[in-house]
Amino acid sequence: MMYQQLPLIDLSAAGRGPEARALLRAQLHSAAHDVGFFQLVGHGVEQAEIDRLTRVMRRFFALPERERLALDNVRSPHFRGYTRTGDERTAGRQDWRDQLDVGAERPARVPADGEPAYWWLQGPNQWPESLPELREVALGWIDRLSGVADRLLRELLVSIGAPADFYAPIFGEAAHPHLKLVRYPGSAGDGADQGVGAHKDYGFLTLLLQDQVGGLQVEREDGRFHDVPPVPGAFVVNLGELLEVATQGYLVATKHRVVSPPGATERFSVPFFYNPRLDARIEPLVFPYASAAPGVTDDPANPLFAEYGYNELKGKLRAHPLVAERHHAGLLSPA
Repeated sequence: MMYQQLPLIDLSAAGRGPEARALLRAQLHSAAHDVGFFQLVGHGVEQAEIDRLTRVMRRFFALPERERLALDNVRSPHFRGYTRTGDERTAGRQDWRDQLDVGAERPARVPADGEPAYWWLQGPNQWPESLPELREVALGWIDRLSGVADRLLRELLVSIGAPADFYAPIFGEAAHPHLKLVRYPGSAGDGADQGVGAHKDYGFLTLLLQDQVGGLQVEREDGRFHDVPPVPGAFVVNLGELLEVATQGYLVATKHRVVSPPGATERFSVPFFYNPRLDARIEPLVFPYASAAPGVTDDPANPLFAEYGYNELKGKLRAHPLVAERHHAGLLSPA
């Protein structure tokens, strides 16, 4: 079987009458159940908005290194800020990329005695003084894509026979969205090609804006990783582990990775993670296909929790060992 492209889904069909909407939902159902990945067009985000984000992101990575390092995420107990190339890990190996992690702009919350440690994930972002436009653009992108993801999630739930607003109470103003501005600088000096290692995302939905360089790969039914050719103006969408948990595996969270571009070729990407409140408990979804669900993937190395904050904290502690060691040594398992 050839995998030249992921399913292509046009979200604007939701507003073009009953027949178009029925086809959209059939396509969503198939993509989410069979693949866990698809390309999304018709999302309403204008090219001018994409161009502005891309332009400001490139300006950030063009700043002198000392200005980027002033935002080093090692300074932040909330895992916000700049990560140098090689400082993030997937499955214990270095990811050859640097990035800026941004979330909802909220005051720091230090967990009180007896409160879950995941409240450390709430806190302020770090911004470069010489590029004030970045704050406006990044936070605006979070708001913009939260709206797209909300519409998409509702259509997805209806596509499998569930109420559109089943999970609405765990999002809203207290949701915990996450944005990364990412640069892959090319191949690592040691010849390793891990831009980011194979993994699943741990939220609900991820909407990725990738440039035309390519490098994203998705694991398909044959067990191999296949390239995802860029589609101009499209978001690559994948389902996170919470939707797998919510549907007992009927909807799939799929492993994916990024292979570093060759030589000194740069690749830029902007993944947006649509996540609920940190304290949200993910109730099992009520839908007519539940009896056909195979169950959640059993991975002893990656236990899944019904309370979202524990999933994200687990991931952050693994991915950012320098932050974890500096600020959260008490949360780390003994070697």
